Amino acid sequence: MKSVSFVFLCVFPILLMGQNNSDKTIVTAEQVIQSIIKMTATASIPNTVDVIKEGDPSTPVKGIATCMFATMDVLKQAVAKGCNLIVTHEPLYYNHLDETTQLQNDPVYLEKKKYINDHQLVVWRFHDYIHSIKPDGILSGMTDKLGWEKFAVKDNQNQFVMPQTTLSGLLENLKKTFPNNSFYVVGKPEMKLKNVWLAEGAPGSGQHIQLLERNDADVVITGEAQQWETYEYTRDAVAQGRNKAVIFLGHINSEEAGMIFCADWLKTFIKDIPISFIECGPSYWSY
Repeated sequence: MKSVSFVFLCVFPILLMGQNNSDKTIVTAEQVIQSIIKMTATASIPNTVDVIKEGDPSTPVKGIATCMFATMDVLKQAVAKGCNLIVTHEPLYYNHLDETTQLQNDPVYLEKKKYINDHQLVVWRFHDYIHSIKPDGILSGMTDKLGWEKFAVKDNQNQFVMPQTTLSGLLENLKKTFPNNSFYVVGKPEMKLKNVWLAEGAPGSGQHIQLLERNDADVVITGEAQQWETYEYTRDAVAQGRNKAVIFLGHINSEEAGMIFCADWLKTFIKDIPISFIECGPSYWSY
């Protein structure tokens, strides 16, 4: 972590906001964002996606909302709460880099952009830097939501060793955490296991397979993958008699708790701006 004096200087404008009603310090979106980045204690990340996606950086911040995806519903809730700085973990416009060239005449894109501009919102993506916090902010939130702190392997936030159970037993546990959601599973229900790895989000089949190759990995829990990659690798592994399984929670389920962590973490050094977490929930429902 940075020294105490350095941290104080980083967030000085935010800590002072509101102390003198007759001479209130105006804190802009850009100032808040730079303070957040500095508080991650992470070196500058080249080509980061953590940039302002919409809005004027000089906008005075009235309230901050953290979320997994800045969906239309989330934006409307943020406005209702008086939040005009939206800190989102994932893209605003439907692809990793928020490339909008092909959307210039798209009515969905245009209406969303208009809503943001009409309400003078600033949308900033907080992806690379929150994952770079020590320990990883997204994984910290997920571990807390799952209640798996006691199973975590020291110095590896992704790895958990739990009392022996079965794949069905693990799924029953996950269903209690995510009661309204369905999971995709490859593996035998009666398979015994104790070594679980969390590969949050969508790291890709390459990482999934690397984890499944490990002797200390019985189950990989992840967000999503193309069905013709990790799914088929795991199916072949099971058919060969290997003690392997993969559980797909859905991308949002596997990371959203990290943005609850984010809101709580921001409150530790941003003292005079209201901060709220807004749940976006799953992208789809199962029939």
